[in-house]
Amino acid sequence: MNDEVNHPEHYTSSSAVCSSCGHGIECIDITRHLSFNIGNAIKYIWRHEKKDGIKSLKKAIWYLNDQIKLLGGGSVSNDDN
Repeated sequence: MNDEVNHPEHYTSSSAVCSSCGHGIECIDITRHLSFNIGNAIKYIWRHEKKDGIKSLKKAIWYLNDQIKLLGGGSVSNDDN
């Protein structure tokens, strides 16, 4: 049974497993340890094949560009955003 609130399929469908315990790795297992922008970028990349496709990848780019700006890297050109 798919738990849409705590373990939605688009975050739990990865074949990645922990090398220590063998349990499946969920998106939150990784992103909870990262900054907001980087975690969100990974979240959108992680789920793009199961939810929103190209739209999710564009959202990931937005969060990466925002992080680059916060780090003083200026604006990154992206014609599709």
